[in-house]
Amino acid sequence: MKTNNETQPTRTEKDSMGEMQVPASALYGASTQRAALNFPISSLRYPRRFIKALGQVKLAAAETNAELGLIDKDIAAAVVKAAQEVVDGAHDSHFVVDTFQTGSGTSTNMNANEVIANRARRLIGESGKKIHPNDHVNFGQSSNDVIPTATYIAAASAIKEDLLPALAVLQASLEKKSKEFWHIVKTGRTHLQDATPIRLGQEFLGYAGQIERGIARAKQAQHEMSEVALGGTAVGTGINTHPDFAKRTAAKLAKMTGLDVHETSNHFQAQSSLDNAVAASGALKTIAVSLTKIANDVRWLASGPRAGIGELELPAVQPGSSIMPGKVNPVIAESVLMVCVQVIGNDAAITVGGQSGNFEINLTMPIVAYDLLQSIELLANASLNFARQAIDGLKATNKGPEMVERGLAIGTSLAPIIGYDAAAAIVKEAAATGKTIREVARERTKLSEQELATVLDPALMVEPSADRVGAGGG
Repeated sequence: MKTNNETQPTRTEKDSMGEMQVPASALYGASTQRAALNFPISSLRYPRRFIKALGQVKLAAAETNAELGLIDKDIAAAVVKAAQEVVDGAHDSHFVVDTFQTGSGTSTNMNANEVIANRARRLIGESGKKIHPNDHVNFGQSSNDVIPTATYIAAASAIKEDLLPALAVLQASLEKKSKEFWHIVKTGRTHLQDATPIRLGQEFLGYAGQIERGIARAKQAQHEMSEVALGGTAVGTGINTHPDFAKRTAAKLAKMTGLDVHETSNHFQAQSSLDNAVAASGALKTIAVSLTKIANDVRWLASGPRAGIGELELPAVQPGSSIMPGKVNPVIAESVLMVCVQVIGNDAAITVGGQSGNFEINLTMPIVAYDLLQSIELLANASLNFARQAIDGLKATNKGPEMVERGLAIGTSLAPIIGYDAAAAIVKEAAATGKTIREVARERTKLSEQELATVLDPALMVEPSADRVGAGGG
């Protein structure tokens, strides 16, 4: 036992490059220690969900290799137990390699191999000395197929377990508000200008529809993540692995995760590209764009409360200003918008990462994995928080319905009756004089009060109605 300059006890470990001093308490070995020293770049590390998926890959691989008679069953059993502990999160503190590392993620793969091998040795005592991180834990594998496989499984799991349920909650909240606000007719807006009336509930039905389609896109992203590269080893040829290894291991992973994990039908594309990750990120970006639209609309409709649009009232969750007493800001919507900025930025990084394949390998796997998993986590958390702390507590004010009668766009319903030009003249006069469309139409047309009441009924303006209004010829 030695100590380093900081008096931390160390032990001597060896890898193919020679000896290294490793913290005595660490489960990892020489290769991981080299990587920790080589990449002092950031505080970013692979997240828990990725480490779990990596442990699942190692566990399933050990079981398969034992069944195929390729590694000793006692060694495999110890590896399985150690890998299960990694899956359960018992050794997360021993995964120390920076996200900004070798583009294949080899350092993190070796981190896992060493942690599992060392832990397996301790589990079976003296007989475990022969357990080797490469020869046993990594048997039939390469970083080049393990890291993308773990990335995809982690992403698919996160989509299934976190993102889809969160989006379902948000969709339900928006649909509930749509029904609650259905009776409220307000002024629509196009180009930020007054447009024909719309139900507030119809606006929220549109938001719910965006999330409904976002759920479909997330499911497609999950499907993209279910095709794994495992079995291709170094360059896609499958060298040093059993022909049945990938199929069997994928089946175990599918059972373990509840996902449709399956071996790719083309290992050469699976390892030389990250096209599936790029496609999945594109779906996540689209969800972020949808959330941006919804969050922006909600905060604008709630702007004011007196000098803004003020048609909605957001729940007051915290003081909005350190200087202006009583000010309340749309902070939940703002947090959603910032999440969307990050997700869209992550998609740009993933897109560039996807372009960074050279011949038989992509060289940005760690950062693509980090950004992809972060996007899923952020979207899931933001969607759930948006639903619970903003949408569920929304209230409609009277301002929307009060402005309908004074709106100019209701003159649109006069056009089929008196012609576009005549209707435009009425709108222009109303705008110039401050009168309502009804008041000017009463003066300039031959329409009766009953006809005006029908033609200018806001309830007839929020759905197809030409068959009921008809042509008056006024």
